[in-house]
Formats: sequence, C-alpha cells, structure tokens
Amino acid sequence: MRWLRRIGLSVLVILVLVAIFLGTWEPLTAARAEAPPPHTYDVTVARDTYGVPHIFGGTDPDVAYGIAYAHAEDDFSTLQEVLAMTRGRLGAMTGGDGAKTDFALHFLDARATVDRDYDKQPADVRALLDGYASGLNKYAERHPDEVRLARLFPVDGRDVATGFVMRSPFFFGLDATLGALVGDKPLPRETAPAEAAPNVTPVGPNGRENGSNAFVIAPKKTSDGATRMVSNSHQPWTGGVAWYELVVHSRTGWNFAGATFPGAPYPLLGHNATLGWTNTVNRPDLIDTYKLTLNDAGDAYRFDGQWRPLEKRLVWLRVKLWGPFVLPVPKYVYRAVQGPVIENKSGAYAIRYGGADQLKMVEEYYRLNRARDFGEWQKALAIQGVPATNFLYADAAGHIAYFYNASFPNRKPGYDYRKLLPGDTSADYAPGTVPWRMVPRNVDPTSGFLVNANSTPFLSAGPGSELKPSDWSPLLGIETDTTNRDNRALQLMLATPKIGAAEMARIKFDTGVAKTGWTAKWFGDLMAVDPKGDALIGQAQALLRQWDWTEDGKGAADSLADILMHAGQTWHYQRLPEADPRTELVAAARYLKQHFGRLDVPLGTVLRLRRGKVDLPLDGGPEILRAAANWDEAPDGRLVVKHGDSFVMFVTWLNGHVSSQSIQPYGAASTRPNSPHYADQAALFVQHRLKPVYFYPGDLKGHIERAYRP
Repeated sequence: MRWLRRIGLSVLVILVLVAIFLGTWEPLTAARAEAPPPHTYDVTVARDTYGVPHIFGGTDPDVAYGIAYAHAEDDFSTLQEVLAMTRGRLGAMTGGDGAKTDFALHFLDARATVDRDYDKQPADVRALLDGYASGLNKYAERHPDEVRLARLFPVDGRDVATGFVMRSPFFFGLDATLGALVGDKPLPRETAPAEAAPNVTPVGPNGRENGSNAFVIAPKKTSDGATRMVSNSHQPWTGGVAWYELVVHSRTGWNFAGATFPGAPYPLLGHNATLGWTNTVNRPDLIDTYKLTLNDAGDAYRFDGQWRPLEKRLVWLRVKLWGPFVLPVPKYVYRAVQGPVIENKSGAYAIRYGGADQLKMVEEYYRLNRARDFGEWQKALAIQGVPATNFLYADAAGHIAYFYNASFPNRKPGYDYRKLLPGDTSADYAPGTVPWRMVPRNVDPTSGFLVNANSTPFLSAGPGSELKPSDWSPLLGIETDTTNRDNRALQLMLATPKIGAAEMARIKFDTGVAKTGWTAKWFGDLMAVDPKGDALIGQAQALLRQWDWTEDGKGAADSLADILMHAGQTWHYQRLPEADPRTELVAAARYLKQHFGRLDVPLGTVLRLRRGKVDLPLDGGPEILRAAANWDEAPDGRLVVKHGDSFVMFVTWLNGHVSSQSIQPYGAASTRPNSPHYADQAALFVQHRLKPVYFYPGDLKGHIERAYRP
C-alpha cells in the first residue's frame, strides 16, 4: 500500500506542477510594450445629455488621448479584447474562439507588417497613435480592477496600428476563403449568380452579413437647396466592430462628428463643417487563391521551374480553459511568394488578398478627417490604404460622389481569377495594386443623388447617371450583386422629385420589399410550393397572399414574411444556392406556431429590442432599409435583434451651416448596465426618431451633463 501512496503523491505533485504551469506561463511569456514617452495631455471631455463625449484638446494627439479615455469609460471590456487580439492573446482572454482570431493574426503576419512600417509613418500620425495608447494606459492605471488580462498594459502605438492591419481584410470576405480552405471545402463564390446580375468577420460573428445603407443628395435634388447625407451603417450592436459616437475638436483645426470602432484613434465616418462621408461594405473579388506544388518533404514549392523553400514558423496559441488556466497549443504558419499558405488534405494553397502587408490605412483615415474640401479629401483617399469599402461623399459646396474603393490586385489577362490558380508560375501573379485612376467612381451625377446598399456600383444613381460596366476592366472583379435595399432605395429616390428632411427620413426608414430582384423570385418560389396536403403550408401561403410587401408591423403576415426574409438573406447575400422554399416555409410556420400558437402574430410581438430592463417592439427586418439584419432566438420565442441599423446619422449642409442628428439602438455606455446611458436611446430608435448631435461648441452649451479632464 505504501507504493500506492507514493504513486498517488507523485501524481498529485505532477498535477500541482501542471496547474501552476497552466496558471502562470501565459502572462510570464507575454510580450510587453513600452508605454509611449511621458506627456501631459491637454484635454477636456464634455458629456452631453445622451452621454456622447465631446472631446476638446489643444492638439490632435490630446484629442486622441481623450477619445481613448472616454471610450474606455463606456466600454473598456471590448477595448481590451481588441488590444488582446493585436497581441495574439485573445485566446487567453476568451478561449477557443479567441485563439482562432490569434491564429489569423499570425497567419496574416500583422505584427511583422507593423514592426516593418511603423517608423515610416509620418510623425503626426505616430503622435496620434501614442496619444490614443496613452489614454488607454491611463484608464487601466486608474481602474486596475477592470483589467481582464495580466500584463496587457501598457500598450503603445504599434498595438493600435496592428488592429487596423488585422481587421481590414475581413470586411471583404477573407474569412470565407480561409474557412473553406481550412475545412477543405469549395472556395466561396466571388460574384453573384448570373440571374442576380443587373441588366446594364476578426469583424465579429456573421461577418459576411455586414452591410449598410448610404444616401448622398445634391442641392439640385433637394427641396430646399441643401446637400444631404445619411450614414446608415449596419454593424453588430456590441463587440469589436460596434459603433461608438463622438464629437472632436482641437485648437489646431480638427473638428468632426461621427462614430468610430473600438481601437481607432479618430472617427471613421461622419462630417465636419464642410464635408462628410459614410461607408458601405463592398465585395469585389480581392482574393486570389493559388494551388502550390510541394516537394515530397513538403518544405519547398515549385515556382517558375525552381524549388523555393516554404517559409515555416512555429506559433503558440493561448487557449483559456477556466479560471487562470491557459493551455499552450502549437501551430505552424506558412508563407509562399504569393502570400500566407493554408495546408489541408487536398494540398497547400497560397492566398493573395488586396491591401495585404501595408499600414497606409492608419494615415489615410486621419487625412480624411482633416480634409477641408473635395480636393483634399480625394487626395487622402488616393493613399489607397483602406483595402475595401465604398465611400459616399457629400459637401457644403454641393458635390456628391461614390467611390468604389478597393485595393484591386494587379492581374494579368488570360486567367480567371475567380477560380483556383496554378501556384507554380509567375505568369498569373503580378505584385502590387492597380493605380488610383482605375478605381471606379461616380462624381456629381446628373440625377442629383447616389445610393448604395451593398449592391453593384452600377446601380446607384438612376437611369442616365449610372457607371457603365464596359468602362472598367473585368480583372478588377467588380461585384454584380443586387440587394432588396438597393432596389427599394432606387425606386423611392426616382419616385420622389425633390427630397427634403421629411422625404429623406421616410426613405431611410422605409420597410418595403421590392417586387423585383431576388425577393420577387424568392417569394414567388415560396408561393409555388405544392402543399401536398400539408395544412400548415396551406395556412402559411394563404397568409402570405394577404401580405402588402412591407414590414411596418401593421400587417398580419409581417412576422412570417420577416422570418422568410431572414432565410432568403442568408443564402442570397452570401452568394449561396437558393434554399429549399418548402423547408424554409415549414420552418418559419412551425416556429411561430410553437412559440405563439398562431401564424398571424404582430411583428412587434416577435421582433424585439432588448437591453437590460428595456424590451421594445421593432419593425423592419433583414434586407430592408429599416434594417434588422440578424437576431437571437430568445427562450420565449422573441427574435432579439443584435445586428442591423446601428449608428444612423442625418447630415444637412445649407447656407454655409451644417446640422446633424443621430441615433443608436442602445446608448453611449452600451456595456455599462449601471449607466443612465446604457439604453437611453432605445425608445427613440424604435420610433424612427433622432437626437441632436451638437456639432458646434456653441450648440453644446446648455446640454452638458458633466465636463472633466481625464
């Protein structure tokens, strides 16, 4: 028995040692940054009556410091997740899902890009990043009980810059390509199916469902001679790419109102006194995939008749188990001349994607913020640092424009870059990005308006004002997708001769479904399903026949149609084959019967905005201008929206003056349940109402809840 006790004691000692190792190795081996040089930042934060921070600084770095500190006050938890991601430590904070993001960081070699290019950035850009990092460090220093990961702070400007490099390519679908290759599945479609073509996620879950609506209206189209812009981005309502509203002012001339993401040291969209822009996701084919030919040892690949060594690097992923225990998981990352490499059972594949291995987007956004007129703004956009997103622009001078912005890879004629390419030759590989002059744009169209809702750029301005597909190289891979939102927006714009404030609000908050495009075909197929004696299908079809093609919450069929719109959006937006209409019709009807005992449930009963104690009815739905794009199914059967209309801003330039209103679904402090601004905008949001922005400091007077120096 003595030997059993010895064995038991030995096992216990080993278990204790393993526990000590798992509980201590992660922070001890984590790389630490040096804090930016000490500096006294001159900044005041004034919170308006909705809790929105108005940040006043002597210099732009002072403002960046204030942005970071104010955002940390409202959502320090999410900011830490973004910072952990930039260090390859998100897995140590959130577990397996975070470790997958950490692998993507290593796969893209984002830290190496920043380490190579950071000191090449202009001094004013680096000072801005240092100011932002210093604001985060100060908040962490004052609130150590909120820090979620040991040795995460201090952070520096390189950490902030890495967040840009890391997240940018996932807005145009890199996650789908990686997922297909890792899973040894067919590559995703790079263009819409032919029948949908026009005649002429490191970004959060469901990243491929990200979308937006944008409208810019020239004075010739408005009833009062104003220039109008509506920014209507669709993002998750919480998390690393949820919008955070702010207004900034520096004594050196930086004045801007808009919204930003966690980890960004400036607004990413919005307006200043003379101009503004908004963004929508575009999805050109910016990803080329090459099949490599490896040698028998698997450590070299053939390229232009020679064997080249396959770059190989060991990385350690950090996977939180429970409590303080973190498991180290070894993984290899590979790289070839074309880019990073994924190996699966079918072979090795190199990925080349637009805007890879560069840091220019950090400067570009800053220059856009500081632009004073259309010429300066275009010069900033021509930096070509933002890999992909549509920019819709408007200004006080009456200009409007739509830039189909993307870092289009150089490509050679004779190859179909939508398909798998041979990776053993340079004949189909051309480094670099196409020049700025080749990027599609529509400037000051005769129609007087431009819209985009994640459709092809060839449907944005109305007949006689559209871009012509034949004017642009097919090698750019411009998308041919259409959406219900874009179809509906064009219908409404063309049907409204002059657009004032009321007309603009009516169009933006429209709940209609177009009887054209994919929605017409989808609902036609649903109605064509043969019930074959299934009474539930017959009841669902009878209800749909009464539907008025709107999701305003007034019709008996709205809830059923909304669920079917969600099913349709899932396959259409992701360029998948059409789902089986019978299966989806049955699933939608059964869901309503199971949870509500009937099919004709009022939409406001089913579709909800919930946050803390707030529980409110919503209208709109997936793929609708009044967007409720995605939801969670609550235990009581309610569909709790988590993605769709997020930050909404209406901007008007008239007689040399700018005014704006905005709204968000929750509030400024969306992750602070004890804050009065946790969900104080929700009641306005569900009523299609807006709040004032107070862009000019004089307008803010009388509306300050508190002011302080962080």
